[in-house]
This record gives sequence, C-alpha cells and structure tokens, in this order.
Amino acid sequence: MDSQFGLSHVWSQGDWITRSVALLLLGMSIASWVVIVLKAMDLMRCRKQAALTEDFWRSADLAEGLNRLNLPKDKRPQDNFFRALAEEGREAALHHRNAKATLHDSLDVSDWVTRSLRNSIDHATAKLQGGLAVLATVGSTSPFIGLFGTVWGIYHALLSIGASGQASIDQVAGPIGEALIMTAFGLAVAIPAVLGNNALVRGNKAVLGQLNSFAHDLHAYFVTGARVHSHAKQKVVSMKKA
Repeated sequence: MDSQFGLSHVWSQGDWITRSVALLLLGMSIASWVVIVLKAMDLMRCRKQAALTEDFWRSADLAEGLNRLNLPKDKRPQDNFFRALAEEGREAALHHRNAKATLHDSLDVSDWVTRSLRNSIDHATAKLQGGLAVLATVGSTSPFIGLFGTVWGIYHALLSIGASGQASIDQVAGPIGEALIMTAFGLAVAIPAVLGNNALVRGNKAVLGQLNSFAHDLHAYFVTGARVHSHAKQKVVSMKKA
C-alpha cells in the first residue's frame, strides 16, 4: 500500500481528536480481548471442575469427596464453585444441627440448606458474569466511536479540499477513504466483543445449569443422607457424613 494512504497516513495527518479516537478504539479492543481470553480460561476450568462431580459421589465420605473436587495443579482453588457449593451445604447442615431450638422452630433444615446453596450459586453467578459488562459496552459503543472518527475526518478532509480549490475524484477519494477507515476500525473492535460476549453468556448458562443440578443433589444428600437420581431404577449412592 502506498505510504500516502492507510492507517499510518491517517495517524500522521490527523489532529488530536482523530488520534484520541484511534487510541480509544485500540484500548477497547485490547480490553475486550483480555476479557475474552480470561473468561474463556475460567469457563474451561469450570467445565473440568463439573466433570469431577461424579467422582465426588463415588467417594467413601464427604471429606474425600471434597478433595476429589480439586483440580490437579489448580492455581485458583478459591474459584472452584462446585467445591464451594459442597462446603456451603456442609456448613449449613452442621450449623442447623448445632443451632438452638428457636432456629428449628422457625426454619427447617431443608429451607436452611436451600438458602445457603442459593447464596453460593449467586456468588458463583456474579463471578462468572464479571467482565461481561466490558464486552457489552465495547460491542455497543465502538461502532459509534468509529463513526464519530469518520465524520470528523470527512469534515476536515472537505475543509482541506475546499481550501485547495481542487475537487477532482483523486483529491476526494483519498481523504474520504482514509476517514472511512475509522468506521471499519470501530466495526473490527465491536464484532469480536459481541461474538465473545454471546459465547461467554452461553457458556456461563451451561456452567450454572451444572451448578444447579449439583446443588439439587447436595440438598437431597444433606437433608436425607442420599443423592437423588433422575432414574428411579438406578441405585442410590450415599456417603457417610463427615
């Protein structure tokens, strides 16, 4: 491409507003890609954690089951939502068992465990959705920011053409085409953000569905001492309470 055209020429010939718009779009693009990569890694880790729930139910007792929910070499065990869910249910059951009679009169063990598990799921939901607002913001605003850069560039290009007194197609096509690059830049920033946001939302829904299913089984275990299976003919597997 001729050095008189393209992004480098837009940058060298643009004023501080044009450059600010370009830098803003660049920053939004970097932010969106960082969020996409980090959240995708989190989803992959959550899916691996979800695959360990069956090992949890095959454990001899609750303590062994909690250990089986840990991923090998997991550098962020605090983000293991499935282990946190099981621990929250265990603490709720123990707290209710050791509480005073007034608690038993006002709230039975089923409701108490349900509330505790729901709080844990709400915390996991907030963690999973963290950062998605950045993608939604970038996807919705970057095309308009790019369009603003285009309008500003066209305005200055027309002023330059008017001042030179030359309005041939050669004189118009270059500056106008360079200004339209800002619109393309805005779309290039917005499209990955929108696609990434949609993919992450779908992935989060799948993880939350697995969390809710695990919570249902945990609720049955802490209330009745056995896991509930979807098939009535399937043998119920139970663990000794820690």
